[in-house]
Amino acid sequence: MMKEYIRELFSGYVRIKVVGSYTELFINRCIEYGIPIWNIKRIDEQTIVLSLYISDIRRIRPHLKRTRCKVRIHERKGFPFMVQRIVTSRGFLAGVIGSILLILILSNMVWAISVNGASPEVEHKLRKAAYELGIKKGKFIFQLPTNQEIQQELSESLKEVTWIGVKRNGTSYHFQVVQKQLPEKEPAADPRHIVAKKKAVITKMYVEEGQAKVKENAYVKPGQLLISGFIGKEEKSQLVPARGKVYGRTWYVSSVDIPLNSSFVTHTGESKTNYSFRVYGFNIPIWGFKAPDFKHYEVNERETNFRFLKWQLPISISFKHMLETKEVERTYTNKEAVDAALTVAREDIKDKTAEDAEIKTEKILHEKVENGKVNVKIHFEVIEEIGKNIPIVQGD
Repeated sequence: MMKEYIRELFSGYVRIKVVGSYTELFINRCIEYGIPIWNIKRIDEQTIVLSLYISDIRRIRPHLKRTRCKVRIHERKGFPFMVQRIVTSRGFLAGVIGSILLILILSNMVWAISVNGASPEVEHKLRKAAYELGIKKGKFIFQLPTNQEIQQELSESLKEVTWIGVKRNGTSYHFQVVQKQLPEKEPAADPRHIVAKKKAVITKMYVEEGQAKVKENAYVKPGQLLISGFIGKEEKSQLVPARGKVYGRTWYVSSVDIPLNSSFVTHTGESKTNYSFRVYGFNIPIWGFKAPDFKHYEVNERETNFRFLKWQLPISISFKHMLETKEVERTYTNKEAVDAALTVAREDIKDKTAEDAEIKTEKILHEKVENGKVNVKIHFEVIEEIGKNIPIVQGD
């Protein structure tokens, strides 16, 4: 019984009104030829009403003709007719389509941002930096940079962190932060001296602990003792970890070659962006699909998949950003080449010395033009910290 009910519901059936003088004969022929009919009711002497599967409507036509009966559909019931009514109902259909589109739109927007591993102050700075990148509630995900680009931008802007992990789950962004550890209080140091690590003329000294062994304006060589870890008189001397800073005037010579004529590729500032949908690997252009007006360009592509609730769809939007480039010929005069060489040499000195080092003087020792290049040799005088720690070994 249940099986028949399920079949009626999903296959669909009709209530038909059969009119004629031989309705009983029509019923007998249906039974004889195995056409399922049920719920038969007589209305009057020439009219009966019965139920019949949709698939059997064509089968009763010969029997109607033989019995000279006419038929009219009285009711339509079952799943196929319900679907048909839904499809033909514009308001309902518009509501269903609108709901699907709304869910699709909401499934591709940012709705949650979480930060783990950061102090309240660093979290505030990270959220502010992420907001400036467009990562905020209600923003379309396909308009945002890639996770790698976000990670790079945030790492460069936040000096308080060692590492930032960026992960997107559906409509949520999760940031995992590893902050820089504040330097712990130094444990009690072993006895040590401070010695010179390079040739220099002492300019100033700050001794916190230990005994100074040189004076300002003294010339020192590598390894020479600057601050001793021995304090007190010889009979009652003690060993301490020498502490302090010693600054000295040091010297560097840098040699730089600068070509007088060179070429390089640069962006002009002109750009064009193509937008397209990708469905199962096929591209469907939607905007800006014409070729750019410029001949030479660099291409940056980005693709973002659409989601529907928690599912990732095989549909994505692709951005193809074309930046116009041009080759530029650069020609230096001798003076411009020398200035460029000085800039390169200064950067080289900064790489070789500590951050607090200061270039006091610079002097060009040699300048020569050869094979289309200017060779410049520059002498630098730098003030920098020159001390380094060495442990005191028993017996020293």
